Amino acid sequence: MWGPHVVWEDPLVLLGCGVSRGISSSHAVRNRPIRSSASAGPAAMSPAAVWCAQHRLRFLLPALFLAPVLYFLLSPPSSPPFFSLPSSGEMPPSGSRVIWAQRRLAEWRPCGWWRTAPMPAPTTRNGYIRIDCYGGLNQLRRDLCDGIGVARLLNATMVLPKFEVAAYWNESSGFADVFDVDYFIEQTRGYVEVVKDLPVEIASKEPFKVDCSKRKGHFDYVETVLPALLEHQYISLTPAMNQRRDRNPSYAKASYCQGCYSALRLNRNVESKAVELLQAIPKPFLSLHLRFEPDMVAFSRCAYTSLSSKSLDSIEAARGEGRKVLTGDAAHLWRNRGKCPLTPSETAFILQALRIPTNTNIYLAAGDGLMELEGFTSVYKNIYTKSSLLTHEDFEKMHGNTKAALDYYVSVNSDAYIATFFGNMDKMVTAMRTMQGLQKTLVLSRRAFANYTASGLAGEQLAKAMWDAHREEYIRGRGSALPEHCFCEFKL
Repeated sequence: MWGPHVVWEDPLVLLGCGVSRGISSSHAVRNRPIRSSASAGPAAMSPAAVWCAQHRLRFLLPALFLAPVLYFLLSPPSSPPFFSLPSSGEMPPSGSRVIWAQRRLAEWRPCGWWRTAPMPAPTTRNGYIRIDCYGGLNQLRRDLCDGIGVARLLNATMVLPKFEVAAYWNESSGFADVFDVDYFIEQTRGYVEVVKDLPVEIASKEPFKVDCSKRKGHFDYVETVLPALLEHQYISLTPAMNQRRDRNPSYAKASYCQGCYSALRLNRNVESKAVELLQAIPKPFLSLHLRFEPDMVAFSRCAYTSLSSKSLDSIEAARGEGRKVLTGDAAHLWRNRGKCPLTPSETAFILQALRIPTNTNIYLAAGDGLMELEGFTSVYKNIYTKSSLLTHEDFEKMHGNTKAALDYYVSVNSDAYIATFFGNMDKMVTAMRTMQGLQKTLVLSRRAFANYTASGLAGEQLAKAMWDAHREEYIRGRGSALPEHCFCEFKL
């Protein structure tokens, strides 16, 4: 039996108040030597022991919670852990690799500053301006958007735009054949004045045409176009392709954003047909803008060796003079810069790498003349198109712009959107999906695919590399090329 003269430190002190090497405080207390009555009481305990005794629960509770965690972490697992990283070159389980399931770090949203006109348009104007637009629907729309900003910059009244008849696009429809005119005028009020009809004294004459198309460098509309507007009072122009919108004053930028992303709505007839088409597609579905037409491939100047003879003949027929195929180092550099369109089979490979299930319902937003389509449909079989869902009569009597408008509407309202080539339609669809908060949008990286295949990657290794490249783009909200003065990046 321990005598009163024996000095015995409380195990709570020796063992850190009973927590040491996995030993609980109750275990330490249970093995403590029993003191005699003479040594009992606070006077016989050291100050540290007294403090620990009074605050014992503070240490007991964390120990109770931490002990199972430490055991779980330090013990070798008897079965695979819940979350594991694949070894190099190994494909992770499909459930962990669905691209849309990745947590994003940032995303783009419409900026708030332009949603209310920052500076109302002056009541007096410098004249009238008509925007002449050329090309397919989405090229026409791009010109129109730029023209809205130009009209506000020059303090001009905007006449309804003219959609030029384009034999190349097999098109003859005008602005009112596609868009809701009254809605456009209403939504641009306060930003820029738009009128349906010209005053009598001007309506009888043609506008003075200002050529902006061949200007190099930054095109100054105030310096170059305003004098013509003041002199002739009615001018027409097609906006310069290489203009710098970021240098415009805020009121011109706001007019561009409002006119382009809030004021252009399909007219009632086109929209009703688009809604009918949208409702006919099984849900959920992915809209894929697949581009691999002869003229597009010919224009790219890229060489393809694995295509059918029929496709190669079609490309050669569309090539014309001055569009020779690049060869040697120039061809290698061009392809590695991402300038060559993805073939349908390459597109199917990348979608599989992103773990898009092969039974996904896919709406093919594409024009006529797609080549090598069987390379895609042999993998993804649930394919829907305008021609397969609309009646033959409806489809045949549609203008090219109407068909493009249907693709645009379905793509904006799809559950997910993927583009293989970032053209005018893709830029507009991406922006409008961003306006609606639809973030399942991705542009496939031709550049990454070209560089990885050039370095010798194939099969599982190539699939993993493509996954990594697209995951990085998706979680960081990159690849959309949205106008930075209309959309702002938000950290999540």
